[in-house]
Amino acid sequence: MALPQEPSSEEILSAYLALNQVTPFLRFAHLSANQALLEALIGEDFVHIVDLDIGHGVQWPPFMQALVDLRSESTCTTLPHIRITGVGKDRQLLDRTGTRLTEFAQSVHLPFEFLPLEHAVDSLDTLQSSMLGLRAGEAVAVNCMLELHRLLASGSESLTSFLSMLLTLTPKVVTLAEREASHNQINFMDRFKEALRHYSTLFDTLEATLPPASPERVKVEQACYRMEIVNIVACDGSERVIRHQRFHTWKRFMQRAGFELRPTSSYALSQARLLLRLHYPSDGYRLVQEEDGCLQLGWQDDPLFAVSSWHMNSM
Repeated sequence: MALPQEPSSEEILSAYLALNQVTPFLRFAHLSANQALLEALIGEDFVHIVDLDIGHGVQWPPFMQALVDLRSESTCTTLPHIRITGVGKDRQLLDRTGTRLTEFAQSVHLPFEFLPLEHAVDSLDTLQSSMLGLRAGEAVAVNCMLELHRLLASGSESLTSFLSMLLTLTPKVVTLAEREASHNQINFMDRFKEALRHYSTLFDTLEATLPPASPERVKVEQACYRMEIVNIVACDGSERVIRHQRFHTWKRFMQRAGFELRPTSSYALSQARLLLRLHYPSDGYRLVQEEDGCLQLGWQDDPLFAVSSWHMNSM
């Protein structure tokens, strides 16, 4: 069977913007991760954020603005120096993203550097700390949005090795966002049933805002979800790179690597609730703060996204 052609970066961006307008999941992930970063990096003068898949960098202007606002409310008169290493597979996209972020930082008078790090393969398991240009005295933060499930496609050993590499960076915080699903089963029928459940629920969230024939909905389904479903259902072995897992699986991997879960602050929870109330007022969305600190957003009784933050185990 011939697989459908992957969408272009422009089609993905257009679909991403449309998805952000009608569902809260990506904004929820960015907002919650940014708040965890702000809380973990407070008082630091030199900050180095490693974004493992920066894409168009839409997460970072709100972070920069929040950082400037926080400093203006404090007694500190100087702004921290922010350096972002943006990892991606498309050098032209990385350069455009770097230009936009640099221009925004200049507009809010924030000292800023951008380092594009082109990574030509799908998996990040070959990424090494020596590639990141770490500097003495800077606080390192790692932003990992929807990446661990791809690393798992190379095997649990590759994921474990990658997390061990992250630990050598001595990060102040690692922010993690993943889908709440389980698509790593060997048995086809188990995998098919889980994909049917997960994506049917995602389509239900679209149904609450967009009619089935709406151009925006077709755009989102084609560019955001079609390739994932095809990969889960029609591919196997090394070709199957979409291997979502539930949060308790990622928690085990992170803890074994030497990371400890940071609790979600009451302010982060309030922000997420406000996001839903103001921009996505459908009664179907459910926000749950797990006892261990993970924040989950779902539809009805079905969790769909989990956001958490981690620091090095002090033991």
